[in-house]
Amino acid sequence: MSIEEVQLPRYEDVAAAARRLRGRAVRTPLLGTPSLDDKLGFRLRIKAETLQRTGSFKFRGAFNRISQIDRAQNPGGVVAYSSGNHGQGVAAAAALCGLPAVVVMPADSPQIKLRNTAGYGAEVVTFDRAKEDREVIAARIAHDRKAVIVPPYDDPAIIAGQGTAGLEVAEQAKAAELAIDHLVAPVSGGGLIAGIALAMEQLSRGTKLWTAEPAQFDDHARSLAAGRREQNAALSGSICDALMARSPGVLTFAINQPRLAGGLVVSDDEVRDAMAVAFDVLKLVIEPGGAVALAAVLTGKLDIAAGETVVVVASGGNVDRRSFAEALAAGGSL
Repeated sequence: MSIEEVQLPRYEDVAAAARRLRGRAVRTPLLGTPSLDDKLGFRLRIKAETLQRTGSFKFRGAFNRISQIDRAQNPGGVVAYSSGNHGQGVAAAAALCGLPAVVVMPADSPQIKLRNTAGYGAEVVTFDRAKEDREVIAARIAHDRKAVIVPPYDDPAIIAGQGTAGLEVAEQAKAAELAIDHLVAPVSGGGLIAGIALAMEQLSRGTKLWTAEPAQFDDHARSLAAGRREQNAALSGSICDALMARSPGVLTFAINQPRLAGGLVVSDDEVRDAMAVAFDVLKLVIEPGGAVALAAVLTGKLDIAAGETVVVVASGGNVDRRSFAEALAAGGSL
């Protein structure tokens, strides 16, 4: 895909997505605690997309895209490729829209994501992420079934749908009389932060936006610094299974590059610590990939002045019991 082939989404598309999602998506809370603010020396608020339908923000973009598909012209339904959260969002959205769904997922995806995707009604096709190309597999299935591919991030309707999380953040902060100085979000392909950037540019222009990624998968941090899309060398090797895209998307980077302040990088150990703090203090279950933004802020990767307000997006909570228990056991406290 080239940037010339597609019109980039705008704030108006985010607002339209919010109207489509009304009554379908959960308006997730913006959470914080005075005790944590006192320890940190600044106000920290968490956008709890762990409480979203299907357990992650991905439902927003999936429903916005799939709800616009003509069912009569596309009886074969939809095909998606996903490490898990996008697949669950697509499966649930397709069911609501009366369309069949096939989701191509890595065989090593967390079992909870594989089970839930099938549980929402999708047919799951697994592949070896080290040897096979998920996009090739999805394209073949879509061709055979005359289905529509719903990509995880590089799609205008997906980006606009994810941006509704940012629209809510801006509205919730305004209602609480808070000016947001920084917002940090986990990134894989970059659809979430791209949509948020469109919303915040319109509604909270003074907010600095940052990406958060696990070490070895910091393609956004490197790309933003270099001014061009960079690739990761590794295909696996982090507990953050949701954040292993090879590089930023074409569309997402075109949106993010001029709007974002930079990228932050954390280790798996720092992610485990953040998961433990979220559980102990905020009573939230956050999956590893969903905790990278919180980890970046808690470990001082971002220079935050006393009294400032920082919002972090907890992007998902789909984690196996065993993996979560291991993370809590290994994680420290604030």
